[in-house]
Amino acid sequence: MAYDTYKLLHVQQEGALVTAVVDAPPINVITGDLFGELAALAIELEADPNALVFVLKSADPDFFLAHFDVALLVTMADAPTPPSGDLNTYHDMCNRFQRMNKVTIAQIEGRVGGGGAELAMSFDMRFGVMGKTVINQMEVPIGIIPGGTGTQRLPRLIGRARAMEVILGANDLDAETAEKWGWLNRALPADQIQAHVTALARRIASFPPEAVRIAKQSIEASALPLDQGCKIESGLFQTVLFSDAARAKMRRFLELGGQTREAELRVAELSAEVAGEG
Repeated sequence: MAYDTYKLLHVQQEGALVTAVVDAPPINVITGDLFGELAALAIELEADPNALVFVLKSADPDFFLAHFDVALLVTMADAPTPPSGDLNTYHDMCNRFQRMNKVTIAQIEGRVGGGGAELAMSFDMRFGVMGKTVINQMEVPIGIIPGGTGTQRLPRLIGRARAMEVILGANDLDAETAEKWGWLNRALPADQIQAHVTALARRIASFPPEAVRIAKQSIEASALPLDQGCKIESGLFQTVLFSDAARAKMRRFLELGGQTREAELRVAELSAEVAGEG
C-alpha cells in the first residue's frame, strides 16, 4: 500500500509494521480533516494484506489527540437531522480499528481526551508515560456525552463504576491510575516508551501472520458467553494447528530445545528465535 495521501498523518511501513504519526498543530484536535484522514487510513490499513501491526503516535509530546472539534459539533447542532438510531461514522472508524485483522497499538505520550480517548480505546493496546499521559472525557460538562463509542467501550474496559467517575466527573485521569484501572496496558518512563512499543510491535510483526490474526479474532470472541467463545476458540485453534506454517514452527521449536529445562527457562527468547527464522 502507498500510504502517501495524508497531510496530517505521517505514515511509514516497515515490512509488516505500519506506523502513523499525528501532526495536526496546535493540539491535534480531531477536525473534520483529521477525522477524514484517520477514517481513510483505517480503511486502507484494513485492506493491506501485508500489514500485521499498526502503531499510532503523535508528533506533539503534550497532546496525543486532544478531542473532537467542538466547533464542528456546534455546527452539527445548529443544523440537526432527525435521530436515526444507527451507528455514526465515528463508530464505524473505531470499530474498524478494533475488528481489523491487524494488531493496533496507541502510543500515548501526552494528553488524550474526548473522541481521541474513544479512538484509543478501540485499539488493542495502549501505552502511556508516567507523570505525562492524561485521559479526560470532557463531554458532559459541555452538555453532551461521549458519542464515539465511549459510553460503551469505557465500562467494558475499566468497569461500570469507574466509567461513571471518568465520564460524569470529567476529571483528569493520570497515567498511573489509568494503568491500575486497565485503561493503559502500562505507564512507562518517558525515556522508555518508544523503545518498549517499538520492540513489542516488531516482535509481534515477526510472528506467523495467520497465528497473530487468528489469535486476535479468538480474543474478540471473549465478549460472548464463555461456552460460545470456547467453541469459536476451538474452531480457530484447529484452523491454525493443521496449517503447514504451524507444523514447521512447532517442529523448529522442539529442534531448538523446546520442552527441555534449559530452553524453557528462556522460553520467550526461544519463541522469538523460532519466529525470526522465517
